[in-house]
Amino acid sequence: MQEIDTIRVGISTGDLNGIGVELILKTFEDKRMFELCTPIVFASDKVITYYKKELKHNHPVHVTSDASKLQEGKLNIVNAWTEFVDIQPGTPTEVSGQKAFQSLEAATEALKNNQVDVLLTAPISKENIQSESFNFPGHTEYLESKIAGESLMILMSEDLKIGLVTGHIPVSEVSKSLNAELIQKKVDIMYQSLLQDFAIARPKIAVLGLNPHCGDHGVIGTEDDELIKPILTSYQEQGKLIYGPYAADGFFGNKSYLNFDGVISMYHDQGLVGFKAVSFGKGVNFTAGLEKVRVSPDHGTAFDLTGKGLANADSFKEALEQGIAICRSRKQYQELTKNSLKPKK
Repeated sequence: MQEIDTIRVGISTGDLNGIGVELILKTFEDKRMFELCTPIVFASDKVITYYKKELKHNHPVHVTSDASKLQEGKLNIVNAWTEFVDIQPGTPTEVSGQKAFQSLEAATEALKNNQVDVLLTAPISKENIQSESFNFPGHTEYLESKIAGESLMILMSEDLKIGLVTGHIPVSEVSKSLNAELIQKKVDIMYQSLLQDFAIARPKIAVLGLNPHCGDHGVIGTEDDELIKPILTSYQEQGKLIYGPYAADGFFGNKSYLNFDGVISMYHDQGLVGFKAVSFGKGVNFTAGLEKVRVSPDHGTAFDLTGKGLANADSFKEALEQGIAICRSRKQYQELTKNSLKPKK
């Protein structure tokens, strides 16, 4: 395989009838992006050509069927399929869901085979992508099934990194799903990610409680006192800066998150409501804990904006830049620690 100097970023298109391709084209209008990375889009040159014409973009592209044959300074298109696809901007269809999966599958294989260094996923429709091959609530769960490691969904911005103990499950299942092993595993992943992916030497982490007011000493639930607090006490006895539990409303309301490097939330909306109130449109979804780096924007397919040239690419650009930064930080961490001295027996 030819030597590529910059970070190779594999990009899946998401739903073809959503804003994914537009985000890709808008991001690489800025020629400086090619100094940061070599982008590889897993799709079809016919699809890219369609959107270039509709959105009046004039990008230099390099079309190939081999992800190892790349050109720097161009948008590389790896044909994951060659047949014509009926594109219906703004309308999710069975075909657009199928092609979203084909794009994701091809990009994930390239990531596993070290043909790309980072995976950047454009938004999918979680409904129409479902099939025998993709029976997952979202990207995170699919990638965990394909790549070594155990995942932690982290939503991140300049001021806030928040990870979720439970992800895409019904609220009715949250309390039943929580246990000491799961909470500890997610806290450990956050801690390690802050060390290796963000170069934070001594991470300080806040853990949110489960119940309103953290249970008010058992009046509104016992999980905070009986399950979460003992875990945090154990970490503190090890000398780690892990504190809580904190009631989520006050924690976000008084901006306590500014005092921490990372935050652990017990369930999806507890974390994401606070995060998106602070950072919507500029945030990044990072899948920590896996041996490969995956990032995405913090929004969905926006079918109502597709094909109109109105999609905001800020979050997608931020995801690209953060994915590159995380990749570089992780490589540096691995270099620094691979030859570390081991204590004598």
